[in-house]
Amino acid sequence: MDLQTAAALIQAPLGETLQRVSEALAADIPHVAIAELSNCSYAPFKFRGESSGPSVTIADLAALRSQVPARGSWQGRAVVGETEIPVVVLVSAMSEPSAMLVLLRDDDVPVPSHVLTVANALWDVVTSHMEGMRNEAVPATLAVSRAAAAARAVAISDLGDVYGAALTALLGVLRDRDVADSGARSRAVDLAVTALVELRARADLDRAQVEERAGDAFERLAESLRRVLRGRDVRLDLGPPGAEEGADRVVPTEVASTAAAVVRSTVHAMLDDQGGVSRVHIGWKIAGAVLRATVRDNGPGTLSCGSLDVRRVPERLGPLGGEVEVDAVPGWGATVTIHVPLGPPENPREDPLTVLGARELEVLGQLARGRRNRDIAGELHISESTVKFHVAKILEKLGVGSRGEAAALAHEWGAASR
Repeated sequence: MDLQTAAALIQAPLGETLQRVSEALAADIPHVAIAELSNCSYAPFKFRGESSGPSVTIADLAALRSQVPARGSWQGRAVVGETEIPVVVLVSAMSEPSAMLVLLRDDDVPVPSHVLTVANALWDVVTSHMEGMRNEAVPATLAVSRAAAAARAVAISDLGDVYGAALTALLGVLRDRDVADSGARSRAVDLAVTALVELRARADLDRAQVEERAGDAFERLAESLRRVLRGRDVRLDLGPPGAEEGADRVVPTEVASTAAAVVRSTVHAMLDDQGGVSRVHIGWKIAGAVLRATVRDNGPGTLSCGSLDVRRVPERLGPLGGEVEVDAVPGWGATVTIHVPLGPPENPREDPLTVLGARELEVLGQLARGRRNRDIAGELHISESTVKFHVAKILEKLGVGSRGEAAALAHEWGAASR
C-alpha cells in the first residue's frame, strides 16, 4: 500500500471503489468479504464477497459500531449473519458519521499494528475523497445519488408498511387470551416485538444516513467557513436558524451539502473577485419546502453572476432544481440568495451532454473556454477541418444554433472542466 495505490483508488469509478479497496488490502489483511457503512446517500451500506462465504447486513454493522472506536482500527470476533467470525474494522473520522470498513476473515491471526496504521490511512484517504465529492455536490454524482436515495426511501417505506402491518396483526392474534399454550404465545409475542424493534431501528439508521437536521448542517457549514477565513481580516457574522427558521427540520443530505458548497463558493467569489470586503453575513432557514441561504458582504458591490458561473454554482444547483440570485449595489455591497428545494424537481433535467462522444466533449470543452478552431486543432492535435466537423455535430446533437449556446451548456453541465 503506497501513494500510487491511494491515487488509483480515488480515480476509480465510484461503483468500483469497494472492490479496489479490497484488492489493495488483500495482501496485508487477507479476507473473504468486505463491507462498508458510510454516509454515502445513495448506498450507505455496501458488501462484496463470495456467495458461498459469510454474509453481513446493515443491522450487523450497526451493532458492531458500538464495539469499535470512533476512529482508528479494531480487530477481534464479531457476530455476523448469526455466526461469530474474526473481523478487522477500520473507522475513518473524515466524515460524519464516521465511515466504517469491515473485513471479514477466516482466521484469527492478528494483523500487525503497523499494517493497521497504513490500512487506516488508506481508508481515510478514500473517505476524504468521497466526503469531498459529497460536499462539493458534483452534479453527475448528485443526480445519481438523489434518484437512488429517493427509490430506496420508497422501497423502505413500502416494506415498513407491509411488515409493520403484518407484525401488528400477528401481535393482536397472539395476545388473544383464547389462544392455547401461553408459553408458545409468549415466545411468539417476544419474537414479533423484537422484529418490530429491528425494523424500526433499520429505518432510523437509513434516515440517519440520508437526512440531517437543518441546524446541524448549518453548524458544519459555519465550521468550514471559520477555517476558510482563518488568517484573513474578515469578520464572519452567522445567522443560525432557530426553531421558527426550521432548525429542527430534517432535510436530505444532498440538499444541505449542495447549499453549503454553494455558500462556500459564493464567499470565495466575494473575497477573491472584489476588494474591500471586511464582513460576510451568512443566513440559513427553511421556508416552506425550500432551504434558503443568504450570503451578504459589505464590499464594493461589484460581484457578478459570472463570478458564480466560474465557480460552477448554477451547475451544482441544476440537478436539484435550485436557483441563485445576485443583488449587487455599487457602494453598498452584494447579497446572494440561494434557493434549494427540499424535494426532487417534478421534472428532473437530464444531462444533455450524454449524447456527445469523447472527442466531441473535448472539443466542446475547448469551445467553452472561448478558443477558436485553429487553437482547438493545435491543442487536440487534429486538423482544423476536423474541428469544424466536430463543432457542426455538437451543435446538431445539442439542438443549439451557435457556439455560444453550446458553450453555455458546457459551463452549466461541467464540460468546461472536463
